[in-house]
Amino acid sequence: MLTPEKLLTELIALPSVNPAFMPDAPDWTGEQRVAGFLAHWADRAGLEISFQEVFPGRHNVIARLTPAGGRPKKRIILAPHMDTVSVSDESFFKPKKSRGRLHGRGACDTKGSVAAMFSTLLELASKGPRPAKTEIVFLGLVDEEDGQNGSWTFSRSRQNADLAIVGEPTMNQLVTAHKGDLWLRLTTKGKAAHGARPELGSNAIHTLAKAIELVEGRYARSLRKSKHPLLGHGTVNTGLVQGGKQANIVPDHCECVIDRRTLPGETERGICRDLNELFRSKDLKVAITNDKDNPCPALETNPKLPLVQDLMQILKQKKPLGVDYFCDASPLAQGGIPSVVFGPGDIAQAHTENEWISIKSLNLAAAQLKQFLTRLP
Repeated sequence: MLTPEKLLTELIALPSVNPAFMPDAPDWTGEQRVAGFLAHWADRAGLEISFQEVFPGRHNVIARLTPAGGRPKKRIILAPHMDTVSVSDESFFKPKKSRGRLHGRGACDTKGSVAAMFSTLLELASKGPRPAKTEIVFLGLVDEEDGQNGSWTFSRSRQNADLAIVGEPTMNQLVTAHKGDLWLRLTTKGKAAHGARPELGSNAIHTLAKAIELVEGRYARSLRKSKHPLLGHGTVNTGLVQGGKQANIVPDHCECVIDRRTLPGETERGICRDLNELFRSKDLKVAITNDKDNPCPALETNPKLPLVQDLMQILKQKKPLGVDYFCDASPLAQGGIPSVVFGPGDIAQAHTENEWISIKSLNLAAAQLKQFLTRLP
C-alpha cells in the first residue's frame, strides 16, 4: 500500500519543474512523469483514468472513483497541481527525511497535497468504504506555477461538480477566499537625444518614475481604505522596470510591471480606470496593458455551503480563512464549481531552497480527507 509518506517520497524523485522556468532542461521539466506514475497506480486500483491535453506532452490526469450505487448524484474533485518551481541542481529531487520532515522540491507545494489526496483515493478504492452515490475525482493539474492553464482548460470544459478541494499548503485549514492577481505593464514614451543635450529630448524614465511614485504612494494608500473580512486590503508592488539603451542617450521608452493583488468584486477595467485618472491628475501619459495571458480573479466561496460546513466540522474549524496568494481554485470556480483550498504544509516553505513538509501534517491531511469522503452519501 502506498502511504502518504511513501507516495510523496516517490513524487519528489520525479522532476516536474514547470517548463516556463527552465526551458533548456527537459530532463527536469514537465509534469508527464508524475502524471504517468499516478495513472499507473490508479489503473492498479481499478480507477477510471483519462488525460486532458493542455499543451503538447503536458496533460491533466484524471482518476475517477465511481460510486458503489452506479450513476453518481454528487461529485467531489480533489485538485492539486503537479508542477513545481525551478531548481538549481538535481539534489532537489533527492528526498530526505529528517526530524519528522520530508525535504525536496515540491514536498510542500504541492506534491504533499497530491500524496494526501491520491493515497486517500487509492485506499477507498481498495479497502472502502466507497460512497454509494458520490463520485470522487482526482484531478492532477499542470501549469499552476505559471499560467494556470491546467485548471483553466478543465474549467472551460464545463464539467460539473458539487465541490472542488484544491491542494495548497494551508496547514490543514480550510480556505474559502483568496486574492486575485493582476499584472499591469505601464509604458511611457519620450524623445531620444544626446546625453550632453538632455534639454533636446524627453526622458521616458523620468516620466515613469513619477508614475511609479504615484502608484507606490497615493494609490497604495488608497487601497488600505477598503478591506475584505478574510483578505484585508488590496496591494500593489512594482516588480520590474526596464528602460533606456545607454547612459549617454536620453531614453525614449520605459516600462514597468506592477503586481496588483485584488479583492472579490474588483475588476481589471475598474483598476485601470482608477490608475488612468491618477496619471491624468498629474498630466502623465502612461499606457496600461495586461501582462497576463489568463485572468486571475479573486476567489470567494460561500462558507455556509453544506459540503463546506461538513469539511470545516471535520477540521474542527469555526471560521473560514483567506489567503493572499492566487491558485487553481479561482479558475475552477469560474467554471461553476464551488471551490475551496486545503492541504498539508505551510506556504512559508513553498518555493524555498530547503523546501520541506511535516510528515505529521501530511498524514493528518490524508486522515481528514478520508473522514470527509467516507461521510459522503
